[in-house]
Parts: sequence; C-alpha cells; structure tokens
Amino acid sequence: MMKSLKTLAVLIALFIAVPLFIVVPMSFSANASLQFPPSAYWWGNYQHFFSDINWMQPLFNSLYIGLATTLLTLALAIPASFALVRHYFIGRTALNLLLMLPMIVPQIVMALGYYLYFGRLHLTQSFTGIIIVHTCLGIPVATLILTAALRSFDANLEHAAHSLGAPALTTFWLVTLPVLRPAVLVAGLFAFIQSFDETVIAVFISGRDTATLPRQMFNSFRMEADPVISAASSFLFILVLAALLLPLAVRLTRRSSGSAAGHLAR
Repeated sequence: MMKSLKTLAVLIALFIAVPLFIVVPMSFSANASLQFPPSAYWWGNYQHFFSDINWMQPLFNSLYIGLATTLLTLALAIPASFALVRHYFIGRTALNLLLMLPMIVPQIVMALGYYLYFGRLHLTQSFTGIIIVHTCLGIPVATLILTAALRSFDANLEHAAHSLGAPALTTFWLVTLPVLRPAVLVAGLFAFIQSFDETVIAVFISGRDTATLPRQMFNSFRMEADPVISAASSFLFILVLAALLLPLAVRLTRRSSGSAAGHLAR
C-alpha cells in the first residue's frame, strides 16, 4: 500500500514538473518563435532579457513590490496570529474567516473589485496599491503558518522569562521570536513568492511604470509570443527554486560544520 502511494506521489510530481523542464530548453532556443524541441540553441534570449529595459524594469518592480509586501504581510500577520491563538474575543471566528477570504474568492473577482475600489482612491497604477493588494493575498497563508507554529509553541519559555523580570517586549524579541523564526521565514518566503508570481490583479491595477514581470510576460505573450518569455519564465523558476533550496543548504552547512567541530573537539 505504501509503495503504491509513493509511486502515485512520484507520478503526480512528474506530471506537475514536466512542463517546467520543457520551458528551460525553450529558453535557449534560436528559433524566432516558441518551439519545442528547439532546432538550435543560443544565449540570445537571456541577453535580450537582461539588456532590455522593457524586461528589466518590471523585474526590479517585482522585486521591490515583493520585498515590501513581505515586510507588510509579516507586520500584520504576526499580531493577527497572536490574537487568534492566544486571545478569545467577540468576532474571533469572523476575523479568522475574513483573513482567509482571499484564498476563497476567485482572483478575477477580487481584481475587478480592487480595480473599482482603488480607482476611487487613486491607488491604481501605483506601487502603494499593488503592495496593499499583494499583502491582502499573502496574509492568509502567512497567518496559517504562524498560527500553526504558535499552537505548538511552549508558553513556559515566556513564563520563565517573565519570572526573571523580562518585560513583555524583551521576552518577545529574545525568546518568542527566535523560537518562531523558522515559521516567520517560511511565511515571509510564501508572501514574497505570492507577490512575485501574481498576474491577474496586476494586469488590472498596475500601470506602465509599475508593471510587474508576470504582467510583462502576459502582455508579451498576448501581443507577439516573444521567445524571451521562456527566458523570463526560466529565470523565475530558478529564482523560486533557489529561494526554496537556500534554507536547506544553510541547514546542511550548519549541520556539517557542527559535526566537523565535534570531531575536532574529540
């Protein structure tokens, strides 16, 4: 039974991953349009991607918006998670449902609503509007991750710090936050990826000067099917893969360093 489940899991993973590995060879194609398999290979698509302002500006916009969204999401999701886990108040269930709504409502519906509402507030075609929207999209996942970590947190650590005379803020910075650091980092990573990869709402509310990379890819594919899209897609794939593997690499490095230090001590 377990062997069958593992085989099924591998098949599902391959079904999801195969299209990604088709895009990467296409990014090196020398053809004038998207074609797989390529008839010839070159680096021209990447050269065009990294030298054209029409691609670089949206990339920098996406990085800026993603970082700002991550910080704002954590600033809101951390206190919200503490309120949901450690306090009981009227409307607690309603607040939890409200925070989860962006995961339930289709993005096209949210995009239309944000477009009409932000238009009245003059927040369309602005970095502020995009950051606010992406923060709303990132809060549900970040809150779920942080609340799960808080429910397994040992409150006796905080009680011990309080008994030794540490103020509440000092306890949070020196005791609570270091223990929750992995959950905070994962929540921030998901918020960044959600922002960096979002397309539908960005098409509605971003403008020419605030266009994100996914919006530029969508417009380019719709207008001319530029093969540079495959280079941009591969760059996004590598960037996200590196972001996911970096914590694992750091953990393995620390573990190997600790093992080496233990052997030297012996």
